Amino acid sequence: MPPQANCALPAGFQLDQYRIDHQLSLGGFSIVYLAHDELGTPVAIKEYLPNSLALRKEGEIEPQVSDEHLPAFRYGMKCFFEEGRSLAKLMHPNVVRVLNFFRANGTVYMVMQFERGRTLHHIIQKHRGTLKESFIRAVFVRMLNGLREVHARKLLHLDIKPSNIYLRADGTPVLLDFGASRQTLMSDQPILKPMYTPGFASPEQYDRRDQLGPWSDIYGVGASLYTCITGSTPPRADERVKQDTLQPVSKTHAERYSAQLLGLVDWCLQLDHLSRPQSVYALQKALVQHATATTRATPHTPWFTDLGSRIKAFIGRV
Repeated sequence: MPPQANCALPAGFQLDQYRIDHQLSLGGFSIVYLAHDELGTPVAIKEYLPNSLALRKEGEIEPQVSDEHLPAFRYGMKCFFEEGRSLAKLMHPNVVRVLNFFRANGTVYMVMQFERGRTLHHIIQKHRGTLKESFIRAVFVRMLNGLREVHARKLLHLDIKPSNIYLRADGTPVLLDFGASRQTLMSDQPILKPMYTPGFASPEQYDRRDQLGPWSDIYGVGASLYTCITGSTPPRADERVKQDTLQPVSKTHAERYSAQLLGLVDWCLQLDHLSRPQSVYALQKALVQHATATTRATPHTPWFTDLGSRIKAFIGRV
């Protein structure tokens, strides 16, 4: 039976101190809206609304939840609220800023700073398989700054992919959508289907949830790097476990990228979580050190200080 489709709140709806403009995206767990606060500042609002547990029909405001699904719905709502509380404390230029979170209409809302720019997914689609190594390194070195802060807060993202890596107009990459991070709190709730993106989710996200850790996000980073290089998504991890058809990029793309970068990608995509980098710092250090060694820079101008202008110059042409 296919999951039911939930209707979004109507344009112009007043939600607490915010007025809904229109729906930005619809997923299996939530709906995201563009809205404006009382001062006219644009914000993105994520509404907790898992379509496997709740249904909101056209013209309705409060979702309908059956008695059978109510315990799981309430537990998920609690986790969503706690996630908002945790993310609101996280202030980092490379992580989406959570401004507010509140309960209304029988569910929970998370208010985030609205970012203008393009997703890395969009840029990959425009330059499929032709992105320069300097651009790839510049984006991921800065994005990993944000992921390090996430891990320092004892949180996991668990849905790192090019569409969740946003490049602001000034060239700064920012991590979006922490929706999957609440999986870590829901392992004892079988009615709540785990959330993952095939191709980017690590093997342990499918059936070895006791093994989740920073290395799980690193798999998603590796899959995103792989997509930047090849222009396509790697095979699903659960299928790779059964029969691994993934061709190492160190063999398939040696003519276009450095052996060190390709080796990092293959390292991150190891099926055994203990065979991957165990920390974001280790991966980031390798990205920066090699780029510093191979990039001409003045002795007083480290390579990474110019990352923003490098990215900005590129996306300005996209």
